[in-house]
Amino acid sequence: MPFWLAVFLAFILGGLLGSIPFGLLLTRAAGLGDIRAIGSGNIGATNVLRTGNKALAAATLLLDGLKGAAAVWIAAAWLGPQGGAVAGLAAIGAVLGHCHPPWLGGRGGKGVATALGAFLALGWPIFLTAAAVWLLVAKLTRISSAGGMAGMLAAILPAAWIGGAPLATPVAAIALYVVSRHRANIERLLAGTEPRIGQGKNPGKERRP
Repeated sequence: MPFWLAVFLAFILGGLLGSIPFGLLLTRAAGLGDIRAIGSGNIGATNVLRTGNKALAAATLLLDGLKGAAAVWIAAAWLGPQGGAVAGLAAIGAVLGHCHPPWLGGRGGKGVATALGAFLALGWPIFLTAAAVWLLVAKLTRISSAGGMAGMLAAILPAAWIGGAPLATPVAAIALYVVSRHRANIERLLAGTEPRIGQGKNPGKERRP
């Protein structure tokens, strides 16, 4: 298979898997309506948690992470030796698919859970570093967005350590893109108005970046 075709297929595969809106599907199946009508309006686990259903939020987190990991694993298995070389493109595709699902008019989540799943498939030290920093910062600050952004940026160092530039480049691209999706959160963090974990079920509609 030509290398350019392997790259294209890996990216498309990642985008298709990433675009599955598990948060929206699960909340609708549970009779909670459209998750986009509450809180931040996005389809990720943090917003699902604002419904008050912790089990549903955990399931969304797991499934959003799984689709990121699956994109990398399937690309590597399906495309053979070329799959490993373009796994980073599959990971990028999955995150972009989650953030901009075509079925929802391109209005998706912010990509943290999907990125973490992709990091797990790209290399467990990347995942462990990102997850540990995310949980630690979130616990200390009680602010989910701060933990997510810190975890994304922390992932770049172990990626560079275990895989050099070929691995660090897609990980850095994912990390920086996910952080850029948090522009509104950054503004509220600087203003001291960012909602803390457990602060109400519906703290008011925010505009997504």
